[in-house]
Amino acid sequence: MVQPLPYLKETASQTAGPYVHIGLAPGAAGFDIYRQELGWQIATPEVPGERIRVEGLVHDGTGAPVKDVLLEAWHADANGVYPHPEDPGHAEVPPGFRGWGRIITDFETGLWSFETIKPGPVPGRNKRMMAPHINLWLVSRGINIGLNTRMYFEDEDNGADPVLNLIEQVERRRTLIARRTGPGLYRFDIRLQGDDETVFLDI
Repeated sequence: MVQPLPYLKETASQTAGPYVHIGLAPGAAGFDIYRQELGWQIATPEVPGERIRVEGLVHDGTGAPVKDVLLEAWHADANGVYPHPEDPGHAEVPPGFRGWGRIITDFETGLWSFETIKPGPVPGRNKRMMAPHINLWLVSRGINIGLNTRMYFEDEDNGADPVLNLIEQVERRRTLIARRTGPGLYRFDIRLQGDDETVFLDI
C-alpha cells in the first residue's frame, strides 16, 4: 500500500456556499441571463390532475429557518408515471409535465414553495406499490453533501409504503408526512438536526 507523504494534509471540506444559486438559479442571485429559470415549472396548467401547492421551511439545529436553501423536486404524474425513458409508460405522460423542478427559499423569510399536480402511487422494487410522494433533494451553505428525503401526503394511505416501513421508529415516519392545511395546500417543514429531525435517505 502506498503511504501518503508526511507533508501532505487533508484538503479542507467545502460546503455549497453562495455559488449554488449563481450556478443553479442565477436569477435569484441577481444574474439576468435566462428568459426563464430552468426547472421553475413542474407541470403546465393543462396537465391533468389535482393542482397542489407545497410550502415549508428548512430549520437548522437551533430551530431557525435556513434562508439560502435550494431544493430540487421530482415526482410521477397523476397516474404514477415518471417522464423518464426508464419508466415503461413514459410515452403516455401528458405534454407539459416535466416531473422535475428547482425551488429556492425566500432570502428574507426562508419560506419555499412550488405548485404542481398531486402524484399517483408508483411501483417500487418487486412491483410493490409506493404511496404518492415527492422526492426532494436539498443543498445549502453548511451542507457538504446534498440531502435526499421524501414528502408523503397525510390524506393518502401510507400504511403499506415500503420505504416508510423501512423506518423502524414509527414516530420518525411522521417527519416525512406533509400536512394538508387547505384545499390543494400542503405544509412540509424540513428539520436538519435536533428534535424531530427529518429522515434523510441514503440513495
